[in-house]
Amino acid sequence: METEPDSTGRRIEELAARQERARAGGSARAVARQTARGRLTARERMDRLLDADSFTETDAFVRSRAGGTDQPYGDGVITGYGTLDGRRVCVFAQDATVHGGSMGEAFGEKVIKTMDLALKTGCPIVGLNDSGGARIQEGVVSLALYAELVRRNVAASGVIPQISVIMGPCAGGAAYSPAITDFTIMVDGTSHMFVTGPDVIEAVTGERTTAEQLGGARTSNTDNGNAHFLAADEDDALDLVRVLLSYLPANNQEHPPEYAPAHTLTPRPADQRLDSLVPDRPDLAYDMREVLRAVVDDGELLDVHELFAPNIICALARVEGRSVGVVANQPMHTAGVLDIDASEKAARFVRCCDAFGIPLLTFADVPGYLSGARQEQGGIIRRGAKLLYAYAEATVPKVTVVVRKAYGGGYAVMGSKHLGADVNFAWPTARIAVMGAEGAVSVVHRRELAQAADPEALRAKLIEEYEVTCGTPYAAAERGYVDAVIAPHTTRAHITRALRALRTKRAAVPDRRHGNIPL
Repeated sequence: METEPDSTGRRIEELAARQERARAGGSARAVARQTARGRLTARERMDRLLDADSFTETDAFVRSRAGGTDQPYGDGVITGYGTLDGRRVCVFAQDATVHGGSMGEAFGEKVIKTMDLALKTGCPIVGLNDSGGARIQEGVVSLALYAELVRRNVAASGVIPQISVIMGPCAGGAAYSPAITDFTIMVDGTSHMFVTGPDVIEAVTGERTTAEQLGGARTSNTDNGNAHFLAADEDDALDLVRVLLSYLPANNQEHPPEYAPAHTLTPRPADQRLDSLVPDRPDLAYDMREVLRAVVDDGELLDVHELFAPNIICALARVEGRSVGVVANQPMHTAGVLDIDASEKAARFVRCCDAFGIPLLTFADVPGYLSGARQEQGGIIRRGAKLLYAYAEATVPKVTVVVRKAYGGGYAVMGSKHLGADVNFAWPTARIAVMGAEGAVSVVHRRELAQAADPEALRAKLIEEYEVTCGTPYAAAERGYVDAVIAPHTTRAHITRALRALRTKRAAVPDRRHGNIPL
């Protein structure tokens, strides 16, 4: 029996046909080109990211209002919501097979609508980026939508988690939105992010470079810190999104997911090994990650900015099944000194944890801020102050362990009691002082040393005396700057009990618009 021209059956058939066209994306040639580059299509990415059969697409029939009515459905971006490990998320995926994934008016309006939904409902938003940038044919409208998008990023900042995954090009104005989101993941070898591409740079300045050198995944993870995670491939990037969200709350009014405690507080072999980890000589290095793995559940750390400023470790972990943010100096890299990059890396991480109610654990072994003309000229005072500001501003539970050195400004900034830490511990190996023994002796006793018959013997004697009187945690403990000096193998138990006590912490904040962090 033939369907009537305007019957319900015919309309349902038309709907199915339109849905099929919307799902098709770009041309077969464009899809083949995307596959040849080693990249998944936008729909394949969405399917692999979200729980099976959980995705609900929005605005599938939206299309560009520029250039006639034959424009493809979706306008180069897939938007909607679904679940990820059973938790609701909003998602958008730029489709490089349609207009190169470039942003036009309809494209931008779809993304903004999705962000508004995420903010309104209090769920994370994940953006899968693979875009040629602004759609030149639509002119200033494209630029306006980028600014609108950034405004939504700012409104959502500290309210819902925002995660950007760069899976192809992300150039020009498109690069600023991921920079404002909480975490950026890039795929090794196939993604790049920069303001100006190599062709334009060569035309304007004559400088020859490549997309990889300018803003490839490795450059962005190691050199400029624009990205937080380096993924081996696209599946690895999508897995990272899942793992990352497992540590984060849906929004700033909720708690992160909680899991059953991994261990009892009885010391284990991993705890006992801490008693012999720190070398007797202060100039010898050890791996701070061994300390961290002994303290957190199952020894699991999700390093953030792992390849950038490796002299400081920032990681998400769990203690007793609950999320914590870990900040620790790493003696294996430049003795764990604080430089410009380390300060900015840690400051952003501290503020992110504070925004989402994640307690902070700090492990200090720091000789201070890095000195030198290059650091001073680069702004170590202003940029180093960001970390001081971040710790002082944070109101989440803060627990600090001084493992070894805590000298000068490094002592103050690394979660000291004076910046508002709630509970401070120190190992017996801790050396809390204005500076190290050799430097202090050279400054304080320079005249005696200059007049001594045997300067080296006197220097050795004075250094030994300094270590006994000043190079210990006990002067700080006597003043209450350290709440307890603890045996290393008891660290996990002490941290766990401290975090339990701080679960009901309340902190009053001044009535103000916002602070003025030294940006």
